[in-house]
Amino acid sequence: MLLKRELIQQGKIDEKLISFKGEGLPEKVIQFGEGNFLRAFVEWMFHEMNKKGLFNGKAVAVQPIPFGRAKEINEQDGLYTLILRGIQQGQVIEKKEIITSLSRCINPYENYDELLKCAENPEIKYMISNTTEAGIAYDKEDSLENKPPKSFPGKVTAYLYHRFKHFNGAPDKGMVIIPCELIDRNGDKLKEIVLKLIQDWNLSEEFKEWVEQNCKFLNTLVDRIVTGYSEKDVEKIREEYGYQDKNLDTGEIFHLWVIEGDEKLKEELPFHKAGLNIIWTDDMTPYRTRKVRILNGAHTMTVPTGFLYGIDTVKEAVEHPVIGKYMEKGIYEEIIPSLDLDKKDMLKFANDVVERFKNPFIKHYLIDISLNSTSKFKTRVLPSIIEYVKRKGQLPKILTFSLAALIAFYRGTVIKDGKLIAKRNGEEYEIRDNIEALKFFKNLWNREIKNEDDFKAIVDKVLCHEKFWGQDLREVEGLKATVATYLKQIIERGMEESVAKLVKEKEV
Repeated sequence: MLLKRELIQQGKIDEKLISFKGEGLPEKVIQFGEGNFLRAFVEWMFHEMNKKGLFNGKAVAVQPIPFGRAKEINEQDGLYTLILRGIQQGQVIEKKEIITSLSRCINPYENYDELLKCAENPEIKYMISNTTEAGIAYDKEDSLENKPPKSFPGKVTAYLYHRFKHFNGAPDKGMVIIPCELIDRNGDKLKEIVLKLIQDWNLSEEFKEWVEQNCKFLNTLVDRIVTGYSEKDVEKIREEYGYQDKNLDTGEIFHLWVIEGDEKLKEELPFHKAGLNIIWTDDMTPYRTRKVRILNGAHTMTVPTGFLYGIDTVKEAVEHPVIGKYMEKGIYEEIIPSLDLDKKDMLKFANDVVERFKNPFIKHYLIDISLNSTSKFKTRVLPSIIEYVKRKGQLPKILTFSLAALIAFYRGTVIKDGKLIAKRNGEEYEIRDNIEALKFFKNLWNREIKNEDDFKAIVDKVLCHEKFWGQDLREVEGLKATVATYLKQIIERGMEESVAKLVKEKEV
């Protein structure tokens, strides 16, 4: 049996999975994106609010690209099973629930008029999106004549324009727009592109003013690892509960949503009253900094070290007696002391991060996280190094070592199919980055290394590469000599001996 509303109505679904049936609730949200993330994050949150009578509404999803899962969602009346699992306060937790806060999904490439009808619905006043980081992008070739417009901002502009015309520019019919794409100041960026398209498309000045004055574009930060599902998960649901679910979704227990918005909006969307980890703030910068420097920074400083050590996943790394200690020392003794945020709050966040990394249900491969490591190092780790030096007057050993490990990780001499090929224990691995970075490292390592001066020359070329770092890192006192020493150790003695020596040094 395919999961459908009639199965619930007929009592054929185990009641343990049904916390709220969601019958007869109106559509209040238009959502661009129907993928795993939004369904395991936003839909789950609306479902939690509906259970407590705090929202009493549903989302209608819009497939943002020609290929998606609108058909599968509609076949199941918007219903799907969500499995949340992970470690919480040291305990392995698994929760299963049927989510009922999604009404349907529109494919605008087949039924554009249905999307515009939603713009005419006065009850739909919230817009959510997750169209990947590439979704919030300006396309000068886009047009209102396209039905639908090609780009996501183009679709938003067309939707808002239709709503503006239908309600004759009524001020109270503006939208609250909450993007979830993982780019900095996502709401500001989307608004900027919408206003540019209004100008490109020669739409009225009145419409532009309506968007600027009556539509609120909120900046957000989202955090939950959503893993999708395996065939084993599908089969388990079928065996245990007797139905098939084409839209099964899985994610971790942890969740965080930081939204820049005022108190009025906080009361309109009372996620916090449903016990959800939502932070409404007038400045999300500290929360973004915390996530980028602690969570993302921990990934980026550990990936090259752990991978060259012979470890493949984040879980293996954090639980390893040496690499796990390396990671924790980097977080607690070097990253956190370089941040001007609430100490208690940072420690709790860091503890949550370490616990999340141990999630037995998630296989997060280090080689996958290594994508574009040069730009990631610049934004995630380098600021911690610079700030630590400024405050302590000395280099942070773990983070400095991680830069040497990064250079060693990029030790390839052949580019094949747009990837730099290097070796770990005699086996090839692929380094993925922009082609300029790959060519730089290929040329860097394509030389004979005879002595300490050769390592210093390699490090000198890396540190002075301002396109990587936005500055000449040779100006950081002692960095060149220390990185060269670490790099020499890694290449000559191997990662195991080098990192073991480093962690032991830190304990003295």
